[in-house]
Amino acid sequence: MNDQSSIRGHGVVMQPEDGPTYWQPVPANGHVEPKLYPSNTHFDGLSMGYQTIAPASQVRKHSHEEQIELLVCFGGRGRVVLDGESHDFVPGTVCFAGYDLTHEIINESPSEDLVLMWVIAPAGLEDFFATIGRPRTRGDAAPEPFPRPESVVAIERDMGMNDTTAQ
Repeated sequence: MNDQSSIRGHGVVMQPEDGPTYWQPVPANGHVEPKLYPSNTHFDGLSMGYQTIAPASQVRKHSHEEQIELLVCFGGRGRVVLDGESHDFVPGTVCFAGYDLTHEIINESPSEDLVLMWVIAPAGLEDFFATIGRPRTRGDAAPEPFPRPESVVAIERDMGMNDTTAQ
């Protein structure tokens, strides 16, 4: 799909209500909203979206074998842990996670969502979120926390994630 002719002169504008959105299982809870991804950009070199991590929830420690990830905090307060080193993750914080670098995101607030933007290169994280999540309708109340698929570690490995466990 990286044929340059498919993206030459091609642009995409996504409004807040545009695109898919998925509820996420424990321990992240919350939801994701992929915005730019190969089927709308015609470019598989990257994808981006937003993730809302519910209060007292987290994105488990993981790494990406063949992808780099950029994270930008927009709302809430928490921690981002890179290779075991913990950092404040507050609005305006940016983070780069290179190949094979373990990282996790923790919402320490008991009552406030942690909202971030992710960019991953090459694309693919949007497929992971769709695979493990449940379709969401914007404006609906959050469902009760639900478990990850039993095969989540195999799904992660198939999608290039490492350093994860079933716990």
